[in-house]
Amino acid sequence: MLKPLLLSAALLAALPSHSAQALKVDSGRVERLEQFPSRFVDARNVDVWLPAGYDANARDKRYKVLYMHDGQMLYDAATTWNKQEWQVDEVLGKLIREGKVPDTIVVGVWNSDKYRHPEYFPQKALDFIPAEARRIVTERALAGKPRADDYLRFLVQELKPAIDKQYATRTGRDDTAIMGSSMGGLISLYAISEYPDVFGAAGCVSTHWPGAGPQNAVMPLGFFNYMQAKLPDPKTHRIYMDHGDQGIDAQYGVHQAFADILARERGYDDQHFLSKAYPGTDHSEKSWAARLATPLEFLLGR
Repeated sequence: MLKPLLLSAALLAALPSHSAQALKVDSGRVERLEQFPSRFVDARNVDVWLPAGYDANARDKRYKVLYMHDGQMLYDAATTWNKQEWQVDEVLGKLIREGKVPDTIVVGVWNSDKYRHPEYFPQKALDFIPAEARRIVTERALAGKPRADDYLRFLVQELKPAIDKQYATRTGRDDTAIMGSSMGGLISLYAISEYPDVFGAAGCVSTHWPGAGPQNAVMPLGFFNYMQAKLPDPKTHRIYMDHGDQGIDAQYGVHQAFADILARERGYDDQHFLSKAYPGTDHSEKSWAARLATPLEFLLGR
C-alpha cells in the first residue's frame, strides 16, 4: 500500500494545478488537476471546488471532502453536453454560509466517457447473478470486463492521498463522503461497502437499479444480495438514496422499496439512512440540482 501512496503524491506534485478558467462558479473557485494519471484507469480531469475563503495556509482549519462522480457535470452548465449542471457551487456554498454544513471541498472526478459504465458498475455484484446473465452483461454493457474495482483503487490509492497532500482536508472516514447519480449512485454505494474505513457517507441519487439494459429483475437482485452481504456498519455510516418518477426514473421505485427494506434490516435508522421520492422529477441534472441540498445536509451536516 505504501508504494502507491508515495507514487500518487509524486504524480500530483508534477501536475499543473490551476484555476479552471473555463468554469464559471457562483461561489468559491475551482482548481483543475489536468489529466490526473493512474496505474488503474485512464487519465482524466479532476475539478476541485474550494469554498469561499479557502486558505490552504490556515493551520487551524481543515475541510471535509465530498468525492463526486461525473465531475464535468457539477459546476457550469455552459460547459456540459446537455447544458445542465448540479449547481454544486451554488447549493453547497449557500449551505456553508448558512452554517448548515461544515466547510467542505468537492472533488469532481470526470468520467472517462468510453468506460463510464464498466467503471461505475459494482463489480462484485456480478458474483450474485447467474453465469449466463453475467456473461451477457459483461459483453454488452461492460466492454468485455468490469472496471469498478480498478476505479475504486484509483480513487482510494491514488487520488485521495494526492488530494489530502495538496489541500487542507480532514482525512478520516467520518469526514469523507462520496456521491453520484444513476450509475454514479451504484458506484457510490459500492465504494462505501468496499472501503468502509475510507468513506463514511454515500449519496445515491436516482440510483440505476436495472444496471444495464431495460427494466429487469436479475441485476437488481444481484445488487440487493451484494448489499445484504456487504453494507457497512449502520452505526458509523450514512447512506442517502432517492428517485423521481418521470422518464427512466419511473423504473426505480419498485427496486428502491426493496433496497429500503434491506437497509432497515441491516440496522440503519433515520439518522444513518434516508430514502426520498420526488414525484414529478426526471433523470437529469436539473432535477438533481433542485434537491441537492437534502442529500448534502444529510451526508455532511453537523
